[in-house]
Amino acid sequence: MKTSAVIAIFFSAFLLFACEKDSVKEMPNVSPEFQELLEKHGDWSKWVHAKAMSFVMIHETNLTQENYFINLDSRKVRLDASGFSIGKDDQGTWVSPNRAAFGGTSINFYHNLYFYFYSIPYVFTDPGVSVSQVENKILNGISYKTLQAKMSPGTGSSPDDQYFMLINEESGRLEYLLYTVSFFGNQNPTFTALKYEDYRNADGLVFPRLLTGYTFENDSTKGIKYQVSFADILLLDEKFEDSIFEKPDNGVYAD
Repeated sequence: MKTSAVIAIFFSAFLLFACEKDSVKEMPNVSPEFQELLEKHGDWSKWVHAKAMSFVMIHETNLTQENYFINLDSRKVRLDASGFSIGKDDQGTWVSPNRAAFGGTSINFYHNLYFYFYSIPYVFTDPGVSVSQVENKILNGISYKTLQAKMSPGTGSSPDDQYFMLINEESGRLEYLLYTVSFFGNQNPTFTALKYEDYRNADGLVFPRLLTGYTFENDSTKGIKYQVSFADILLLDEKFEDSIFEKPDNGVYAD
């Protein structure tokens, strides 16, 4: 091959790489009410442009720890706990060293559950999600300005789930999320009230340190269903290597 042809090929490859590296996402088009909420949570353009995310989560009921690693564009997730690892690659969701090590109901349901809750309201800027203001919700005797997030058909694994964001009047930030779970086929799922507390700054964005899920009855929170805390949140400009999401040899693809 002539030298000039080789140079042309490498130059074309360089231009393609440069265009991919320098390409900037457009900011999502959101409703004015939703934009106001996002801005109370910091410079949300940093979420839109971030490539990856990691954090530590602790189950407060038994003090077990899980370390999370997420590529935000592909939504590939890996979490490592003391007795098991869960990940998602191009083939599906896997668990290692075996299915029994996890012990939960569904690996597909669990693998990105806490990432999603932790990243609200930012994840509601995803394509296929619309957010609009609805009638105020009453919770524990307080009337909250409320935004509803709706999924278009085919968005996510449970587009029929319901999400209502209840906004703290003073801070303008999310204080409660009322949500339902339709993943397991329940035609009339009940609401859970998830409280967002103790916001911490992470490079210009705020994330809650503590999430507490409550039974929700008669416009009131009842008993605690679960409680998790978070630490060491990082948003990264470069994605993780795809290899960390690949199923290990001793892993199995699971439901």
